[in-house]
Amino acid sequence: MAKVLFVCLGNICRSPMAEAVFRHKVAEAGLAGRIEIDSAGTGDWHTGEPPHEGTRTILRQNQIDYSGMRARQVRQSDFHEHRYIITMDASNTKNVMKWAPGSHDAEVRQLLDFIPERRGEDVPDPYYTGNFQEVYEMVDEACGLLLAYIRTKEDM
Repeated sequence: MAKVLFVCLGNICRSPMAEAVFRHKVAEAGLAGRIEIDSAGTGDWHTGEPPHEGTRTILRQNQIDYSGMRARQVRQSDFHEHRYIITMDASNTKNVMKWAPGSHDAEVRQLLDFIPERRGEDVPDPYYTGNFQEVYEMVDEACGLLLAYIRTKEDM
């Protein structure tokens, strides 16, 4: 089973959006039993909260389920439990690596690195910008390419 963890700052906007979008794409591909998806934040401010209303709205508009999702913080054990840890920006990557144990097999990458022309770019935080549509479009495109990457790498 390939396990994917999406990470942003508070786990209420970008990473739950990516989790829901990726779940949707995985289900459409008939791979729900082969890929497990979760999300977390580098901060603990929103632990236990559902996704931000802006995230819920854009997901509903695109008929993507987000039921049962609650914010949590990244744990050191995530590096042993997940094969892919996908961050939303460079700051998230830096903070995630603070939790990394001395040895782990998790592949840590930024989400937009899966879009060749956006490699190295950050997914802007709609908590501050309010632009949930722009973020959704980035996440949707990158998640499709991430799924293709995982399917190839995992021979699915």
